Amino acid sequence: MSAFVGLDAAWRPRASPWLITGAATLAPFMEILDSTIVNVSVPHIAGSLSASYDDATWTLTSYLVANGVVMPVAGWISRLLGRKRYFLISIAMFTVCSFLCGTATTLPQLVIFRLLQGIFGGGMQPCQQAIVLDTFEPSQRSRGFSVVAFAVIFAPILGPVLGGWITDTYSWRWVFLINVPIGLLAFLAVAELVEDPPWVRRDRARFGDIDSIGLGLIALGLGALQMMLDRGEDAGWFGSPSIRVYALLAAMGLVGAVAWLLLTDKPIVNLRALGDRNFAVGVTMIALISALLYSSNLLIPSLAQQWLGYTALLAGLLLSPGALIMVVLIPLVGKYALPNIQTRNLIAFGFFTLGAASWYAHNLTPDIDFTTLALFRAVQTVGLAFLFVPNSTLAYSTLPRSLNTDAAALYSMFRNIVGSIGIALATAMADRRLEVHRAHLVEHLSPFDQPYQALLARTARAFIDLGQTAASAHESAMGLINSMVNKQAAVLGYMDVFELCAVIGFLAVPLTFLFRPTKAGGRR
Repeated sequence: MSAFVGLDAAWRPRASPWLITGAATLAPFMEILDSTIVNVSVPHIAGSLSASYDDATWTLTSYLVANGVVMPVAGWISRLLGRKRYFLISIAMFTVCSFLCGTATTLPQLVIFRLLQGIFGGGMQPCQQAIVLDTFEPSQRSRGFSVVAFAVIFAPILGPVLGGWITDTYSWRWVFLINVPIGLLAFLAVAELVEDPPWVRRDRARFGDIDSIGLGLIALGLGALQMMLDRGEDAGWFGSPSIRVYALLAAMGLVGAVAWLLLTDKPIVNLRALGDRNFAVGVTMIALISALLYSSNLLIPSLAQQWLGYTALLAGLLLSPGALIMVVLIPLVGKYALPNIQTRNLIAFGFFTLGAASWYAHNLTPDIDFTTLALFRAVQTVGLAFLFVPNSTLAYSTLPRSLNTDAAALYSMFRNIVGSIGIALATAMADRRLEVHRAHLVEHLSPFDQPYQALLARTARAFIDLGQTAASAHESAMGLINSMVNKQAAVLGYMDVFELCAVIGFLAVPLTFLFRPTKAGGRR
């Protein structure tokens, strides 16, 4: 055993840690980008393959379900196949499936290829996290996580913009085919630069050791949960029998999985990583961060497209100033703030800033301009720049190296699953609050409300001046006022969601002090 300890301590990667991290990050960046880039192409896919929009959304659902199921068990697959080998297989097959998606001629073909894409894409993020953990010394991990943060934050922002441009300029097929050269480059880079450390090579699983019950419960729970989240809004949530069934299956699967994984001797996912205080708090923090990040990535473009008349490309560009701010701030936080300031204080500052920014974004108006809306998002990203790298660094700071692989899988799973929950809740709340505010506003649209009658008369006169008859002008005026009411109600609904995001951000601040106080370079 002492020989192994000495060998482990003496091991250093042959290539530069920066090159290794860059190579390991390229594939997850492609995978995260692909999970968002397809969203804006769904109408084009439906038209091209002679399918309904609802049927075409199965290209999204199939990917998310498969991806969510594989992610938590990626650690076991890594031990079975070897981490580098599993990573290479994932990259290669994801690239092949991307090509197949781009050449699919029917919707069922595309859905099956997307399902396979999700299966092979699910292992990329956990492998990347584990590689960064093992490549950098603990005191230098924050710099490695700065690179990882670009994939997690920048890809979801770039995805809708790039997807809209590719689809409008070329074809939806290139949304998938663009992955082929990127995947080939990532495969060659990982094959050349990445290597398994000695402790990873020793920690090999056997296929006969597979925890089939744990795998089945995880697949049931996470698969049903993703189905519920992805189909819930269109189906009317719990008013739909199918959504209620998905919710019941998700609860049974997840509760059963946790109980089984804690009791069995050889679990497919080792939950003991959550027994480490810093990692448990870090997982909680990344869940909150992801919920706020993914929901805000959705809210502002959704508001712009649905109610302000923006194109998909212009709505995506609203997020670009914030992305540029993070590109600048994340390396600065990693280089200057983390070595000198207690890490949990940085995370607390990040959540406070995010809460304040969400409260600032609460000041929406129906006539808001592009610059102000982009500024709302840009201010939010300041807080995010102080969250991802410090939280990742602190979460793994006291974790035994033997648990890195399972911990990386759990960390990625919580980030993605709770991010999906955040999107679903934000969308549902915005729609529900729109209805509430609209019901309140229309109370004033009555023959007895003098301001409304005056507005109706002025608007009708304007239509008469344009050549309409009195009856037609009256109908046009009522229609215009109704659209104004809908727009105002929608803006008020989005304001309510931003207000809730602000409350969550502020409530997270005291939770950060559950971390043990450390700096990036060690314990204080």
